[in-house]
Amino acid sequence: MALLDWIATEAGLRVEGEAVFLRPPRGSDFVDWRDLRALSRDFLQPWEPTWAQDDLTRAAFRRRLATYQRDRESGAAYSFFVFRQTDGALTGGITLSNIRRGVAQMGTVGYWCGKPYARQGQTLGAVRALTGFAFRRLGLHRLEAACVPQNTPSRRLLAQAGFTEEGEAKAYLKINGVWRDHVLFGLVSPLRSHDGPDFGFSV
Repeated sequence: MALLDWIATEAGLRVEGEAVFLRPPRGSDFVDWRDLRALSRDFLQPWEPTWAQDDLTRAAFRRRLATYQRDRESGAAYSFFVFRQTDGALTGGITLSNIRRGVAQMGTVGYWCGKPYARQGQTLGAVRALTGFAFRRLGLHRLEAACVPQNTPSRRLLAQAGFTEEGEAKAYLKINGVWRDHVLFGLVSPLRSHDGPDFGFSV
């Protein structure tokens, strides 16, 4: 397990948020992650891609860690688990993916929350923390996110996090086995503006 811990995290990478902190997944997180995902299966599946048959196995988790490591090393994506500050409980996950440099300087935000922690503010805190990480640490200019139109809690969360609804994309992503329309959201870095929100983080 020590080897998995070593390959899964950058030394000292931790993003502080409102009542939560983010860090890269580790091998030692497997049991907590598996149990939370299993408990939340019916809650999550309507909004996620179809789960593989072996999705919650240790072997599949190892493959996830290896993918996260490769993406982080190439600068293509940063995957984090979300932990509650008060007791260190794993509450969900959040990813900054599809990072484009050059003239774009943007990335895509995706997240999930375990059913026991829904609507308690942890995911909102995680999105705000990741936003600060993306704009300040990585120097990105723009973030994008999307959700199916019927996912009212997610639409409300993104609005609270400062994202603006920008339109709708037809058959945008294959969710739970079906190509679904998505509402698109965007957020431009406010770092050059004096009236934008303060996205604080520490690493």
